Amino acid sequence: MKANLLHIVLIMSMLLAAVGPVAAKPPVTTIYLVRHAEKDPTPGLADPPLTPAGEARAQLLARRLVRRHPAALFTTDTRRTRATLTPLAQATNLTPLVYNAQDPNGLAIRLYKEYAGRTVVVAGHSNTMLPLLTALGVTAPMQEIKDEEYDYLFKVELRPGQPARLVVSRYGAAARVAAGGSMR
Repeated sequence: MKANLLHIVLIMSMLLAAVGPVAAKPPVTTIYLVRHAEKDPTPGLADPPLTPAGEARAQLLARRLVRRHPAALFTTDTRRTRATLTPLAQATNLTPLVYNAQDPNGLAIRLYKEYAGRTVVVAGHSNTMLPLLTALGVTAPMQEIKDEEYDYLFKVELRPGQPARLVVSRYGAAARVAAGGSMR
């Protein structure tokens, strides 16, 4: 019996040696893109803050993405995008990095080069999210993000040698209701 077990172990060892090392999966770079949360609609504000509904949505975003262990957070240089990522920044002890929303290709190149195999969160605007998706190699799933739409969460997965993959979800409907906003 002992000889049989030794014989089986020897055969298994030879088979494993013949197959070679198990190929490692290529690293996946995951980029979450989100528009800033609800902003103060008061006319004439140059850099509006978030509304209470927007602050509640930012909290929900943090709870949803903290377990994804982002390596970096990127925001435009506006109060509303910075405030959208503030709860996540606090939960992860990350300092958000400011990027130029008018240069989606530059940000895409930076993400490819500096964050390969890691997870990143990017906050932007209704008119900058779709061009950034295109720069990351995916087809935008809609023609525009309407002014009242704050709940899209885009997840782009990048794998070396494979087409980029896009998953679109929504988050935070409860934030609008809890903060007294309307459901639209």
